[in-house]
Amino acid sequence: MSASRDNKLPVSNDLSESYRNQIEDMMKAEAARRIEENHNPQELERLTKLSLVKLFESNDSDLVPALMSRLGSVRAALDGHGGSLIVSSAEIEQTHDGRRVLSLIIDLDGACVSCGAAPGTLKGIQDDLLIDNEIISVRFSISMLEWFDEIQKEFVVKFGGVVFV
Repeated sequence: MSASRDNKLPVSNDLSESYRNQIEDMMKAEAARRIEENHNPQELERLTKLSLVKLFESNDSDLVPALMSRLGSVRAALDGHGGSLIVSSAEIEQTHDGRRVLSLIIDLDGACVSCGAAPGTLKGIQDDLLIDNEIISVRFSISMLEWFDEIQKEFVVKFGGVVFV
């Protein structure tokens, strides 16, 4: 067997990876379409440009919409189920380089509260928000665990990839 053939994945792995990538791309495109269909793109752009720290400091009602505007595909799931973020708690921290950033404790409302997909939704929210350079941490309200039965709680805590406080 030649060295170039040794480095190739078996055809079945290539095919499944190709399908996975195609499905992921289609899901992202559908999520973007739904978000654009349900929200004014200019308003989303305006909200995305706002400083989260300044919104928090001034107790501005645009804080949650600005946070929502920073969400990617998970936004479509939240919108589709009438869900939204609730900022349970937040504080401003200062980084080593002097930047002021937010540490957030988030809760959800709407049908997302009891959804079986909540663990994936929470991880998506966390990952999307942490992309923003004004957010240093995203944790979730421990009260959210009350939505789940014992098996679900154990699963979310152990494998959810998020922190509850």
